[in-house]
Amino acid sequence: MVTHIWNVISPSVSNKGKNWLPSLLAKNRGLTSKKKLEEFLNPKFEQILEVKLTDVEKALKRISKAISSKEKVIIYSDYDADGICGTAILWETLHDLGADTLPYVPHRIKEGYGLSKEAISELAKKKVKLIITVDHGVAAVDQVDHAKDLGIDVIVTDHHILPKKLPKAVALVHSTDLCGAGVAWRLAYEISEKLKPSYRENLIEKLELASIATVADLVPLLGANRAIVKLGLEKISKTSRPGLQALIRETSISGQIGTFEIGHIIAPRINAMGRIEHAIDALRLICAKNQDQAASLARLLCKTNTKRQDLTSKIIQEAKVMVNGESPIGVISHPNWHEGIIGLVAARLMEIHNKPMIVISQGETFSKGSARSVAGFNIVEAISKSSNLVLNVGGHPMAAGFTIETCHIQSFSDSINYYAKGKLSVESLARKLSIECELQLDDISRNTLEIIDEFEPFGVGNREPLFLTKGMLVEDVRCVGQKNDHLKLQIDGFSAIGFNMGEFRSQIRPGYSVDAVYTLAEDRYNGNNAIQLKLRDLKIKS
Repeated sequence: MVTHIWNVISPSVSNKGKNWLPSLLAKNRGLTSKKKLEEFLNPKFEQILEVKLTDVEKALKRISKAISSKEKVIIYSDYDADGICGTAILWETLHDLGADTLPYVPHRIKEGYGLSKEAISELAKKKVKLIITVDHGVAAVDQVDHAKDLGIDVIVTDHHILPKKLPKAVALVHSTDLCGAGVAWRLAYEISEKLKPSYRENLIEKLELASIATVADLVPLLGANRAIVKLGLEKISKTSRPGLQALIRETSISGQIGTFEIGHIIAPRINAMGRIEHAIDALRLICAKNQDQAASLARLLCKTNTKRQDLTSKIIQEAKVMVNGESPIGVISHPNWHEGIIGLVAARLMEIHNKPMIVISQGETFSKGSARSVAGFNIVEAISKSSNLVLNVGGHPMAAGFTIETCHIQSFSDSINYYAKGKLSVESLARKLSIECELQLDDISRNTLEIIDEFEPFGVGNREPLFLTKGMLVEDVRCVGQKNDHLKLQIDGFSAIGFNMGEFRSQIRPGYSVDAVYTLAEDRYNGNNAIQLKLRDLKIKS
């Protein structure tokens, strides 16, 4: 069973006055003044506009020329939820402002990530004069040069870490403070302010798409990102988009939509299309005007996501036994693994082994790799240290993708593990849980849940509060789920669920006492609406 180190941030709370819990949660998040707390609890639209983008004026000048000259403009998307939502924002905005524009979504397997020279050549034949990328492009040096040779200008909009050599684009609209769709939204806002200020309300509505992308791309939910998600979630709950309405109906989401619903239900279905089919259908859903078309596309996304889930589970089972437990970084590969799934497999294996994982889909000559890391270890930097062995590295400190010649996989594994030996220690790889404080049984209440809700949205940079309650009496224990891999308990009158904690079942009996670490949630199943403990770890006292 997984063992965690429990770190209780506020180990003792002696004076439980009326506002003890909100004060404690604020203190644990560094919100040490009224101003900081107010900005955190009630983020404002203006915070989004405070983010500075590079080359905005250059981009505005070129886009204005394209609109006035009726030039053909392509919004060149990435195929994940961030890219799809950002493309929808930018394409709809330019279309509404009079541009002759269409979106272009590449096929993951046939075209690969980012700008493709072949696609650029085809677009040149169609008299396209301007390409605007969304969520990619900072490393597309050769592709931008190719476009320029064919008479096409390129504006790059991206948020990924800038490489040493940058493309010679007309403008490089960039910020690492936002996700790709956040950057696209900010550019769209600047365009509308310059050409049609009355369009502002339309852009505010489009924050619903930016919020989906922000949650899906796991950027820190602080500052501008927190404002985007907070305001965007308000829009999603009353969305007028037929596509989002259809997806919400098809997935049976009920009640208020939060970061959980986006991160675990909505975004995975958008991502599934780009992983194993064609992401253009996800974009069609987002931008759908017709209810029947939206309903059909929502069913397609859900069906594709089920296929993706089955494929992912199969590969994870195969991959688990291949991981070398002694190496600081796991590097595994197989010729039959779908390259659209390997990122999910790497993420799951990282959770299981609590160390950086790299999963590679082997090709005959070239292979695709996807990496996921643990906190404090920059996986992009680590991969880049083996730059003589890999191609097209890109991503974030916690997640990256790359291409590699198949014959170099073993050399790459040796190289990156040699680098990691001096960077990763047993202590740094220890599983740790940061717990807010200890709650007594009478602290677990509807009032406590309402206080926690005030600190939403939760995500990267604003963790959902974890609590500890000691000596809880086990009244019932069983496993649930298709593979009985989830633990279901009744403890001291509360329902508790531990996802992927089924291994505890053989160790617990009714009448046992447990120390439980958990988050608090509302159990909406069958309209129950009771308080539920979502378990993260247990210590069994028997």
